[in-house]
Amino acid sequence: MGGGGKIPYPKHVWSPAGGWYAQPANWKANTAVLGLAMTGIVGMVWMLSANLEHRDRMPDPNRFFPSRYWSKQIIEHERKLKEQGAIDKPVEK
Repeated sequence: MGGGGKIPYPKHVWSPAGGWYAQPANWKANTAVLGLAMTGIVGMVWMLSANLEHRDRMPDPNRFFPSRYWSKQIIEHERKLKEQGAIDKPVEK
């Protein structure tokens, strides 16, 4: 009724993932280091993408547009419009 013993497996197996039933002692630290490295790489790629972003047509004022918060070109465009008084306040319904 126990379903049998443990599945037999080779004793000396090497793989990048650790082989069968791998549970390295420092897996939490390894995961944290990899997570921080990935976060840093994604952040650098995000900044590079935002700096290289170019728009021929700007988004409509007072509409949701996610890259409005990080795109230099859109931020500068909206700053100029605000100085000129061309941006109206949002209309409440």
